[in-house]
Amino acid sequence: MSKVLVVDDEKLIVKGLKYALEQENMVVDAAYDGLEAVEMAKNGDYNMILLDVMLPGLDGFGVLQQIRGFSNVPVIMLTAKGDDMDKILGLEYGADDYITKPFNVLEVRARIKAIMRRAKAGEGNAKNEIVAGNIRLDLDGRRVFIEGREVNPTAKEFDLLELLVTNPNKVYSRENLLQLVWGYEFPGDLRTVDVHIRRLREKIEPDPKEPKYVLTKWGIGYYFGR
Repeated sequence: MSKVLVVDDEKLIVKGLKYALEQENMVVDAAYDGLEAVEMAKNGDYNMILLDVMLPGLDGFGVLQQIRGFSNVPVIMLTAKGDDMDKILGLEYGADDYITKPFNVLEVRARIKAIMRRAKAGEGNAKNEIVAGNIRLDLDGRRVFIEGREVNPTAKEFDLLELLVTNPNKVYSRENLLQLVWGYEFPGDLRTVDVHIRRLREKIEPDPKEPKYVLTKWGIGYYFGR
């Protein structure tokens, strides 16, 4: 059974999300400020965290930074309508996705289920390891090693890398990646993919400015070079 932490100081929003997710047989915990959220994330074994940006005590970005210090649990940020800077900052700090307020609860459920489906697909893959050059992906543990050194991608970064590595030299447009990795038709900003690709390169490339693994086909998209 999946376990979700909802972090928002608006109790009506928490109540609505809790009810909707429990209808999907998920266990839902709630935190109402940033410091409480960090402690619960440390002590709870969560499959997903929904994290509001505007929180008392410690804002969502601060919470996310602290969580990324000890966990790669998937995090979806809840951002204000039209605030692109919040979205980009969330992705920069390691968020896997974002949802704009006011949101449709059905959309939230779809986003969560899409991320969880990707995680379960990786766990159920019969081939539990992929090796490509100096990169090794442990599909069961969802871990990545570069020349034997472990790096720590977020859930979405891992999903992107797994897709690209298992389909070498196949070029994917940003629209394709949003649909395949995020698992839904994404109506928002295509920079979501660009930010994740850049963060992934910073973790796996010897020189992120001159990548040799995750490459760009100018005007088309991204691919894994072999």
